[in-house]
Order: sequence, then structure tokens, then C-alpha cells
Amino acid sequence: MNSAVQHDHNFIGHNHQGERRTFYVLLLTLVTMVVEIVAGTVYGSMALLADGWHMGTHAAAFCITLFAYRYARKHENSGKFSFGTGKISVLGGYTSAIALGIVALLMLVESVHRLLSPQAIQFNEAIIVAFIGLTVNVASIFLLGDHSHDHDHSHSGHGHEHKHHHHDHNLRAAYMHVMADALTSILAIVALLFAKFYGWNWLDAVMGIVGAMVISKWTYNLMKQTSPILLDESIEQDYRNQVIKVLADSADVVDLHIWKISSDHYAAAITLQTSSDLTMSDFKEKLSQFDKISHLTLELNYT
Repeated sequence: MNSAVQHDHNFIGHNHQGERRTFYVLLLTLVTMVVEIVAGTVYGSMALLADGWHMGTHAAAFCITLFAYRYARKHENSGKFSFGTGKISVLGGYTSAIALGIVALLMLVESVHRLLSPQAIQFNEAIIVAFIGLTVNVASIFLLGDHSHDHDHSHSGHGHEHKHHHHDHNLRAAYMHVMADALTSILAIVALLFAKFYGWNWLDAVMGIVGAMVISKWTYNLMKQTSPILLDESIEQDYRNQVIKVLADSADVVDLHIWKISSDHYAAAITLQTSSDLTMSDFKEKLSQFDKISHLTLELNYT
């Protein structure tokens, strides 16, 4: 029985630009939050106070994003993690998605409450607050707009390099937070204008419900992208069948596992039983065409 394991892989493409931009957005959000809370307290404005504390929930989400970036970078060369810190970005994205879902739920509950128990609206003040929030979020969207990047990843033992388009779920989650807030502001402005000029006060609550539903959909999509990676979901069956087909003429595939170890990298653990004269290098050469596999553990049992 022979086995070969390719070591010394760190499957993370650290997005330094994304980390830096998230930090700028956090500062912008915190400044806006403080200004709105202070102004709301001084002028007795509940709309300003509410939006200020709402900004605080997004600031907390950006802190999760930054923590994930910095923890991944700090431990990227640590032997503590079997396949490096590539999944930390995914975990950060999943955690932020949960926070975004909570925001959507709170929006839904508040909107339904206002629909059933209408409240007096200070239109001019509320519209100003919505425009402030929209301005901040548009600036944040431009800062966070590119939530993926290319990087070269060299695989020792393969003798060549692959270029990956890195999907940064951590940054995407932060982007979804500012998109959600921008959507909320736009819907609020539309509803408030119609309520002010046409007396459709109920539209404010309805728009809140619509916004909560859209944000819930975004939350679901982000969780759908990240949870399979965290749960080591296997690669699609067609890809597995292709691997088996390539090996079938010279070996029986006794065991086969191919799963994601980061946003963009797969590991494979394959056990073969063969009576051929092919060596470990020969089988590795057969498998070299499968460039999705970044880390290969191969075991041969000769009969």
C-alpha cells in the first residue's frame, strides 16, 4: 500500500482591499450613527434616534467582517487549521447573513405593527433621515462594490499554477448589509412622499414589509452559498463521475471524497485498488486534468 499527500497548502486569497474598504465603511457608519443619535437626543427626534441605532446593527455586522479578515490573516500560517483559514471568510459571511436575517425579521414585525396600529408620521423629518441614510449607503456601496478578486495560487507538487476567481463571502455579506439599508431608504422615501402628498400613510408599512421580504431573500441566498462549504458538502456528482471514469481503466475507486476547503478550493481523498503496474506518479498525472482539486490525498492498494 502506497500513499501520497501534498502538504504546505494555505487555501486563502486574502482580500486586503476588501478589508480596507470595509474598515472605511465601518468608520462612515459609526460617524453617521453617532451624529444621528446625538441630533435625535438634542432635537427630540425619534426618527433620527431609530435610524441611528439601526446604523449600529450594520456597524456590528461590519465588525464581524473585519474580525474574520484579521483572524484569517493572523492564523494563515498556523498549523492549527488542517487546510488553512480559507473557511473563516465563509463563516464570517454566514454569521453576517444571520444578522441580516434578524434585521429583516425586526423590519417585518415593526411594519406589521404599524400597519395594524397606524402612527402619526413627521414627514419632512423622516424624509431627511431617509436621504441621509441613502447617501451614506450609496457611498458604502461604491466602496464595497467589488466583492470578488483574482489571485494566483501555486500548488506545490503540480508544477504549475492556477488562477482562481476568489469569491469573498465575507465581503459579500457586508455588501448585502449596505444594499439592504439602501433598499430600505429608497422604499421609505417613496412611501413617505406618497403619504405626504396623497395621504397614503399605510404605504410606509407596506414598503417595510416588501423590504423585509427582499432582504430575507438575499439572506437565504447568502446562507445557501455559504452553508454547504461549512458542512463539507461534496462536489457535484457529474464531477465525481468524471474522476471515476478517468481512473476506471486501471483501478477500482474504493473511496472518493471531494469537498470544498475554502470558497474556491477543493480537496480530494481517493483510495484506489489496482492490479496494474502504474505508479503513484502515473495516477497523479491522470488526475492532474481536474484543476478544481487543489489538495490531493491518494492511496493505492495493489492486488
